[in-house]
Amino acid sequence: MPINLPNLLTYARIAMVPVVAGFAIMDTDWARWTALSIFVIAAVTDFFDGYLARAWEQQSNLGRMLDPIADKLLVAAVLLALTRTGMISGYSFWAALVILSREILVSGLREFLAELRVSVPVSQLAKWKTTIQMVALAFLIAGPSGDEIIPGITETGITLLWAAAILTLYTGYDYFRAGLKHLTAPIEKKDAAS
Repeated sequence: MPINLPNLLTYARIAMVPVVAGFAIMDTDWARWTALSIFVIAAVTDFFDGYLARAWEQQSNLGRMLDPIADKLLVAAVLLALTRTGMISGYSFWAALVILSREILVSGLREFLAELRVSVPVSQLAKWKTTIQMVALAFLIAGPSGDEIIPGITETGITLLWAAAILTLYTGYDYFRAGLKHLTAPIEKKDAAS
């Protein structure tokens, strides 16, 4: 297991996932602010682990594998926690479901394409989608506690969640379009002698 700062940041982000979710479902002011603080730290490590790995030439296969998993775990756990508390409900539940479904589908597609040694790079639009998604979740974690300080925090979070869901559909379509020729290619039969 490679031990370097970029990978340690990724490990830390994974460790923060249940802590953020645990505080988010407590649904009290101090718990929301605690969950938000930890979530923001986790989101910031998402930027720095990749940046430092490239800058310090410490990229590893483990880091490349764990980084997107850590992101998806964080997003999924927070979406589930916010659904549990009712911050995401009604029509907004569908936005959360779109985001979760896309993350699972794209992960499966990436795994399949990796076996074929086909790389699908992350687009700039997908990076914007992730940023909007993280900001939406931060606003929703703050929820009613944030509304007491700045009215409209929850509504802004819901609006950004829908914006992230729309971008999620578009970028998911982009990934599937890029991988479609590999998905529809006939399976090569192995030589019977091998």
